[in-house]
Amino acid sequence: MSVTKSNPTAALWLATFGLVAMAGMSACIHEAAKVAPVGQLVFWRSFVALLPIVGYMAIRGQIGPSLRTRYPHKHLIRGLLGCVVMVLSFISLAYLSVGVATALTYLAPIFSILAAMVFLRERPTATVFLGVALGFAGIMLMLFPALVGAELRDGTLIGIAAAIGMAAANALSRVQVKDLTRTDPPASIALSFAVICSIAGLASSLWGWAELDAGAFSLLIAAGVLGGMGHVLMMEATARAPVSVLAAYEYTGIIWAFLFDIALLGVGLDAWVVVGAIVVVGAAALVAHGQGRFASKPVAAE
Repeated sequence: MSVTKSNPTAALWLATFGLVAMAGMSACIHEAAKVAPVGQLVFWRSFVALLPIVGYMAIRGQIGPSLRTRYPHKHLIRGLLGCVVMVLSFISLAYLSVGVATALTYLAPIFSILAAMVFLRERPTATVFLGVALGFAGIMLMLFPALVGAELRDGTLIGIAAAIGMAAANALSRVQVKDLTRTDPPASIALSFAVICSIAGLASSLWGWAELDAGAFSLLIAAGVLGGMGHVLMMEATARAPVSVLAAYEYTGIIWAFLFDIALLGVGLDAWVVVGAIVVVGAAALVAHGQGRFASKPVAAE
């Protein structure tokens, strides 16, 4: 039984603030990745995030309940999946602009089709398959400048490959998150995720970390605070509304990402990137619409 009552309106407000926080976090990581290795980014993003997460739990009086769970193995699986998502996300942000990296995260709903077909025995409609085709068309549009220009030498394809891998891992992670919100408080999911990623990030120090100046360190602290806030907000939103309700709304995150690119990072928008991003977001929205009409068919026991 769910521990949080359904409230779609509150979920959309929570998602709005969460998306803004996550876009800000991505902008900080994009800049910090110029001087710090991925493992160091993961540690500070996760460790500092514990502050807003634990503070939120204290305000809600959820510290005790959040430290108890009957499903520690599910938290471990979710945390490890989250680590993979975070590492690949930070690699993509190191090579791509915030807007492009964010646009590619919207492939997650498309990859979730495969997860739904395999794990939930769902059968997608023709609308969903059309969305998949459009999604890959959008990727090709975004790739076009890299394939014909000198950007290949700048690691563009590495960033795109990491973003696509991140979207695939995120599709599996979302399934695990939704399952956990039925039994555990959203804050406990955010807490276990931050702890597991902090440990994984700290372990990377064995291979060496960079010495940070005050500016870079401030970026990592800001990324952790914004990431922790955004994570809790999105967990709360997920607990209050069906995935299909939030899926299309989450695509507004591309607006904040492009605004951070333009206003704070001074990144110009290439026409191919903008058109490709619009196609990817539209495809993801189409997939979300089609997923709402999935027809689950029982499979005979073997």
